[in-house]
Amino acid sequence: MSTPTTVPYRLEFTVEVPGTPEQVWDAIATGTGMSAWYLPTELEEREGGSVHFTIGEHMGSDGRITGWDPPRRLAFDEDWASLMGVDADALSPLTCEFLVEAQSGGTCVVRVTSSGFGTGTSWESEWWDSVAPAWIPYFDNLRLYLAHFAGQEATRMEVTASHPGDVDAVWSALHDAVGLGEEGSPVEVRGAAGTVERLGDRQALVRLTAPVPGMLDVFVEGHGGAATAGVRAYLFSADAADYVRREEPAWQAWLRELAVPA
Repeated sequence: MSTPTTVPYRLEFTVEVPGTPEQVWDAIATGTGMSAWYLPTELEEREGGSVHFTIGEHMGSDGRITGWDPPRRLAFDEDWASLMGVDADALSPLTCEFLVEAQSGGTCVVRVTSSGFGTGTSWESEWWDSVAPAWIPYFDNLRLYLAHFAGQEATRMEVTASHPGDVDAVWSALHDAVGLGEEGSPVEVRGAAGTVERLGDRQALVRLTAPVPGMLDVFVEGHGGAATAGVRAYLFSADAADYVRREEPAWQAWLRELAVPA
């Protein structure tokens, strides 16, 4: 007998971004656009089309497009049960909807809703509590992408390193190693230069200007007594692929050697 799925979870927020509805649509409803500010994405641009988000080296999320009304509305369902590794009857799909509304002055408001139904178990509540802090910062990436790199394809780089101990101690070490100041302040680390665009809870966003223009996410995540420090870059230049091939191992080593107080 299947478990009834009657416990609702819901996340709603809005973000104002620069650009026309068509520019915003290209950023949220194409694989190239989504990959330039979010996760590596494959997306069939039609109702009923498939969507796949690569979450890690051996992990991804598959879904189906349920609403397609360019340039106003995109909706898709993700297979939440498979993503969580539980019985398919236990959880309904994770539903996401993006609504784009043009504003005066050359901007748009994007209204985002994510919802699902589960069994009400504690892990579900804990997972939903973590959704907003993990997901909403990506929409600062979207805003920055549309402001400076709209329509461009990103070359991605992501490296992480695990450190034992307290996540706040690891974040403090990473914060200082990057040289993060207040929002709007300059940053220079490992030959990369830019400006702090967002400074949040164990994460920051830097707009890179040299040697390759782009966006740099700096973050720390906790995992059961250890912490993972990471650097995620979206780079926009003909030289970006060469930069990643040359510098990715050095960024990895730099993270591993991060000096975290005992």
